[in-house]
Amino acid sequence: MGILDGIVEWIAEQVMNILDMINTSVLGALGCDMETFLRYFPAAKTFYSIIVALAVGLLLLNLIFQLFRNFGIMQSGEAESPVRLTARTMLFLFLALFAKDILDIILQIGGTPFGWLMTEELPPINFADGSIALIALILLVMLAWNYLKLLFEAAERYVLLGVLVYTAPMAFSMGGSMNTINIFRSWCRMLGGQIFMILMNVWCLRIFTS
Repeated sequence: MGILDGIVEWIAEQVMNILDMINTSVLGALGCDMETFLRYFPAAKTFYSIIVALAVGLLLLNLIFQLFRNFGIMQSGEAESPVRLTARTMLFLFLALFAKDILDIILQIGGTPFGWLMTEELPPINFADGSIALIALILLVMLAWNYLKLLFEAAERYVLLGVLVYTAPMAFSMGGSMNTINIFRSWCRMLGGQIFMILMNVWCLRIFTS
């Protein structure tokens, strides 16, 4: 079995070298920052000021609409306290105007464990274990195919994270009243879920290369 073990180990090393090269180049380019996103979608930065303007407009329109309900001009549904409504609108107006800075801090926090996962040293791999080596090679080929699919999923999640980041002011504009706060909460859950799933994808991809 010595010759077979040598052939299996050589093939396995080549496959692992290819996977490691893909892992380093693709995941290293993605991360939790938006540099790669802006490189391929530069219009997102250009349109961001328009998104902010729309968010401010929606917040002010919602404030006027809710105040009309409080003064009895519109009698549909339960009215919200004018003081609380105004304070909430001012808070989310501030958040909408500085959404990019806030998201940068969140992405920096999410990028810290991402960096840990990418730079952690993995244990050496040994495939030369007698008859088990051939089985390990078959499993390695199967895992390599699923590795590529998971890599595409990680890239897809990164693009979706970029969309969430550069449309964040619109999400903040939905927090101006109790009637629309659930939309903002859903966006928060989606943002947190995408960051978490990106970290889990990196963890799984690093596990594959071990």
